[in-house]
Amino acid sequence: MRILCVADHIDPLVYSNSIKSRFKDIDLVLSCGDLPLNYYDYIVSMLNKPLLFVFGNHNLKQLSYYQSKGEISGFSAGRPAFKSVGATYINGKVLHRAGLIIAGLGGSMWYNGGPNQFSDTGMFFKILQIIPVLLCNRLFFGRFIDILITHAPPCGIHDKPDRAHKGFKALRWFMQIFKPRYLIHGHVHLWDRAEERQSRYYGTEVVNAYDHCIIEMES
Repeated sequence: MRILCVADHIDPLVYSNSIKSRFKDIDLVLSCGDLPLNYYDYIVSMLNKPLLFVFGNHNLKQLSYYQSKGEISGFSAGRPAFKSVGATYINGKVLHRAGLIIAGLGGSMWYNGGPNQFSDTGMFFKILQIIPVLLCNRLFFGRFIDILITHAPPCGIHDKPDRAHKGFKALRWFMQIFKPRYLIHGHVHLWDRAEERQSRYYGTEVVNAYDHCIIEMES
């Protein structure tokens, strides 16, 4: 299985007339946030593959449509979500797609009080909400999860020292306990090709999806 991962920047290699030929063998698309929803619309319409996404800390104009007290199937407070993108919002959810178990935890570390920012404790409580589903997966499918999509990286892995780009300690705990095969994040821009895009932690491959990258794995 080949998975196209995107984050943070509209990549001209993806947003191009050659997207169908360049990514013709893609089975699934995952977005780690900070991208406009019409970018997802373009990818889905051109590739005709499922796309799962979380929001980051930028490009949040439609976030309120997906956030609610009882978020049900993309509807919030009686207002229909921005449906034309054809993508699935996965924040705080655990879904089965293409033979994989995938969960999403969006947002960044709190740094200026903006929307979709959390303390480390706040991220830990977001993780607690999906643990019952993960335990059921372990019982019925023999594993907790295959891929965790986040916006921010784990603390000490691909993150930066400034508050805005610091990673979450809670995500390190998550990898130690639930052992996803991949944790795919964005948030940290890779301006230098020498910067590390992929690392390994407790058996989990941690991948920075900035611009775009492709991972291959068995379903």
